[in-house]
Amino acid sequence: MRFPSRVSRNVARNASFVQLNSKQVVVRSLLFGLIAAAFSFIAIGCGEDSSPATPTPQRARVLVVHASPDAPGVDVLVDNQKVNQQPLTFPNNTGYLSVDAGSRNVKVNAAGTTTSVINANLTLESNKNYSVFAVDSLRKIAALVTTDDLTAPAAGKAHVRFLHLSPNAPAVDISLPNQPAGQGLFTNRSFNRTVTAAQQAFTPVDSGTVNLQVRAAGTTDVVLNLPNVRLEAGKIYTVFAKGFLGGAGAQALGAEIILHNP
Repeated sequence: MRFPSRVSRNVARNASFVQLNSKQVVVRSLLFGLIAAAFSFIAIGCGEDSSPATPTPQRARVLVVHASPDAPGVDVLVDNQKVNQQPLTFPNNTGYLSVDAGSRNVKVNAAGTTTSVINANLTLESNKNYSVFAVDSLRKIAALVTTDDLTAPAAGKAHVRFLHLSPNAPAVDISLPNQPAGQGLFTNRSFNRTVTAAQQAFTPVDSGTVNLQVRAAGTTDVVLNLPNVRLEAGKIYTVFAKGFLGGAGAQALGAEIILHNP
């Protein structure tokens, strides 16, 4: 059966239209799929930080002590950065400063100047504590470095160490009043221009208030009385001899106590 030519043309046009619509549907489906995938990729990308994590810097702590009797006030610099707001004066300390572990340069300058009286390169281990003492007379000033073990004392105990930082005083014993000659908490200690592992270690003692005597080593001759020294349970102390034997005023022979864990 033959259709008129006009009908045939209409049927052909309709078939082409259907074919075109089918292609448009396929294209649209592909486009929508690509767009959805792109948004999914963006959403995942935004939810993740692709940048590498910044490592946490390793830290150490350093306490600086001015223990040179005739030296003026000083500035303390770590890697050339000043760390104290006011001049550090004898016989005070900075308290512990948190610094990057590793190789650090520590300078002690006459306050307000670039004149370094101490210039020391220190290797500081991560999570460790150190004290840096400026010791001796100004003419011979030097750095004395200790490693500070701040492990908590046992119940009812305090930790104490003694450093002899009086440049011209003889060797001494640190004794209780009733102890015989040559006996004491610390015996035969001479000036600490350097320090041994045993001398920088802290000694456990019973907590309480004690009277201490600084004696000429091996005798009962009292050079200096230290009455009513309070040693609190759980606390860690450095006691150091300061000043000059025969000195006057701020430079007189005496003792200073540092509390390491306020």
